[in-house]
Amino acid sequence: MDGRDLVRSVRAMGTVRGLRAARSAWRQRRTDAEGLPARGPERARVPGAVQGAEPLPGGGVIRFARSELRIQVAEGGMVFWGWDGAAPEPSYALDGVPPAPDPRVELEPDTDDGWRLVSERFTVRVFRHGAVEVLTPGGIVLRRDLPPRWWEPVRGGPARWLQRSETPADARFFGLGGRASGPRLRDGVYRLWNTDPKKAFRPADDPLYLTMPVQFTVADAGTHLAFHDNSWEGRVTLREGEEGAGSGHDRPGSAEVRMDGGPLRCWVIVGTPARVLAGWTQLTGRPAVPPSWALGPQHARWGFGSEREVRRIVAGYRERGLPLSAVHLDIDHYDGHRVFTVDRERFPGLPGLAKELGEAGVKLVSIVDPAVKAEPGNAVYDSGVAANAFVRDGRGREVRGVVWPGDCVYPDFTDPGARRWWGGLYEERLAQGFSGVWHDMNEPVSFTPFGDMTLPRSARHVLEGRGGDHREAHNVYGLAMARAGYEALRRLRPNERPFLFSRSGWAGLQRYGGTWSGDVATGWPGLRASLSLALGLGLCGVPYSGPDVGGFDGRPSPELYLRWFQLGAYLPLFRTHAAIDAGRREPWEFGDEVLEHARAALAERERLRPYFVTLAHLARMTGAPYARPVWWDSPEDRVLRDCEDAFLLGEALLVAPVLEPGADRRAVRLPRGRWYDTATGRAYEGPGQVLVPAPLSRIPVLARAGAVIPVYGVGDGGEERLELEVWAPAAGRTGGGVVVPDTGDGWVRAVAERYASRRVDGRVVVDRVTSGGRAEPRRPVRVRGLDEPGAGGAVDG
Repeated sequence: MDGRDLVRSVRAMGTVRGLRAARSAWRQRRTDAEGLPARGPERARVPGAVQGAEPLPGGGVIRFARSELRIQVAEGGMVFWGWDGAAPEPSYALDGVPPAPDPRVELEPDTDDGWRLVSERFTVRVFRHGAVEVLTPGGIVLRRDLPPRWWEPVRGGPARWLQRSETPADARFFGLGGRASGPRLRDGVYRLWNTDPKKAFRPADDPLYLTMPVQFTVADAGTHLAFHDNSWEGRVTLREGEEGAGSGHDRPGSAEVRMDGGPLRCWVIVGTPARVLAGWTQLTGRPAVPPSWALGPQHARWGFGSEREVRRIVAGYRERGLPLSAVHLDIDHYDGHRVFTVDRERFPGLPGLAKELGEAGVKLVSIVDPAVKAEPGNAVYDSGVAANAFVRDGRGREVRGVVWPGDCVYPDFTDPGARRWWGGLYEERLAQGFSGVWHDMNEPVSFTPFGDMTLPRSARHVLEGRGGDHREAHNVYGLAMARAGYEALRRLRPNERPFLFSRSGWAGLQRYGGTWSGDVATGWPGLRASLSLALGLGLCGVPYSGPDVGGFDGRPSPELYLRWFQLGAYLPLFRTHAAIDAGRREPWEFGDEVLEHARAALAERERLRPYFVTLAHLARMTGAPYARPVWWDSPEDRVLRDCEDAFLLGEALLVAPVLEPGADRRAVRLPRGRWYDTATGRAYEGPGQVLVPAPLSRIPVLARAGAVIPVYGVGDGGEERLELEVWAPAAGRTGGGVVVPDTGDGWVRAVAERYASRRVDGRVVVDRVTSGGRAEPRRPVRVRGLDEPGAGGAVDG
């Protein structure tokens, strides 16, 4: 960075904070120079030739000349392997102990001095020089990991390593956490280092706030997920294959993982997309179910400024008949930006405000940042010092950075004691009347005009008692903070499901809550990035997410705002949000036409609330994300694998958002089967591409023929009731669906109801499927798609 760039960066953060950040950046460099010696000369190493093997349950240990490989097939259709003694634990990703080995699988000698493991879903072959292949039961290679390579410092220290994998020529890559350029990941280098991009981001910006070494690969031969369980900084280089390349021979795809340290251990899960996500969330934890109110529309703003403004905004929703479930307060409600405080001048009666809004059905959600102002007399700082809770450097000094309050220290969330101390602080948030929290700035961030905005890499962390530095702890910092918050909320309010979402995290974040886009740039590219992030995160096991509707910065045009709002209405987290210096984000600020169309989107979201509740519980039960790529049920369809501008919402709905200006219709790629336009009732047959209306008033949403969808309807007395909306199956076909009734915001066990639909003599019959056979539906049934386009069908239980 030259001098002019430095001056501009200082000005952007404000003169005082910018100068502090510049000093902090130089201090960080000095700290790392003291705490991280230069690597010096290195020795390269590869496994060498095979020497022998020791069978163990589900697998064994295979010894090579210069390394050893531990490999094991686990119950649930997954395989683990680790080099140089690397075991499944310790791991921040795993939810409890690893799955047990599959007792049916044995390590067997293979041809050419190799070994193999044969399971029900796949075969694993280990070759004489350390290559590992995962094959389908029919012998087709899904993944081939070439022998790894290590670079070990001669004077000691962590070894860097490289693992290169080959995939089928037709394979497509997804995952790696939150990537704005996805959901399909093109050829390129993707950094594994949770990062605040310093500005509102666009699709080309990478990395972002939540990265994870989770590759989701889809090919004709099958689908698999590969997870390199290592939280160090790394890079993944992807290169798609090419069929018929070079004299008619296929060129395989490749994925090269480079890590700056840490263990080389890998999990691979094989199966259909649904089986893969079920196995992945069995391994890393089922997604937390948000409270029901968190599936409704939410409004946030950095810069509400006062209780009066919050009341004005909530009244604006109420006066216009717009539903609203929650309001989020950003850092401007703090006293001097200090976490776990309240500005008593601007928010003199926060508990009373929360009670007043709660009586109107609106919850309050608080931002929580990890940085604590390093100021004696600040109660949070003083109690953290007493608990020895803050990150320190190699000399035992508190590591300091610059964030909104000024000079700050950082809790070490990898320390169980620090997590307990921090969790106790949430009692203050609950006493203020907040019903949930959103974690921000937890990559963690320290403002700097150059380099990464985070802590020194030499900063020391407890790491559950093992000890280590920020190179290993950085990527799991947000995950460990989410754990601290979630466990505290469960402890403090044991009868309520916690509501928590976090800007940063790592593999396993879904155990504690969800995430959101972060500071997505206002513009049509930002709108497209919003969809990419939600779909990619869902394939990494984090199903509850959504964007800042309207974008974080700038002033969206009425059309852009409306199209973003319409997309947000079909994503799990539906929240408007913007920066303090950005334009307004309330629907009535964009004119009467936008207001009426936004009202329709809100009404449809509320009508579908029972469906979102069902999807939330199904995510918990199965790991399946709410929002899924259109190839979810048809991964063998190559055309669908390349479709990135639409998504499935559960099994029943296909949502095709409008992602470019001026469109009043759009092409939609349909999976196989019959699909109904939910607005017109017109039926379309897939697979194939169709052109559907997309007026400014709505985005195209199509329902799968035979689908049974729980919705809110109106009873004869005008009361709201749960109904089953059934889209007529095609002649000779059947359908069905699952309904999970809302059990409230506590821990009452959710019970799924299963329904089947069929066509009999021109009528649609719906049955409840029970262990004893078929029974009458428990809910009123409304059939659609049976008559002419746009007309309703007969009700038939």
